[in-house]
Amino acid sequence: MAEFTTILDGLEVMMRLGIHPHEVAPQCVVVSVEMTVVYPGPLGEDAIEEVLDYDFVRAGILAMVAARPIALQETLCEGIAALCLADERVRRVKVRTVKADVYPDARVGCEIVRER
Repeated sequence: MAEFTTILDGLEVMMRLGIHPHEVAPQCVVVSVEMTVVYPGPLGEDAIEEVLDYDFVRAGILAMVAARPIALQETLCEGIAALCLADERVRRVKVRTVKADVYPDARVGCEIVRER
């Protein structure tokens, strides 16, 4: 068995996220994902077909945030975790979202870990 951590870090998306009146307009949210991916054995070739292609995670996140407004960062994190765990090779996922501009003096976020 071979285990890798596949990372998508610092994906900035403009989306409607929040419950406050000033959050009706899209705001910058930074998304980071770490997936523990398990393969049956050591990689044999230097080929994308042998590993998890993180393009599906990025594309899935972009589609998710474009589809509808989301009230809570927790809901966004759960959705991203479910997206990642849809690939059976993903054993564990850590998702972090951060609202970059909600306060002038701080960033606020949420982080979750989900495992099979």
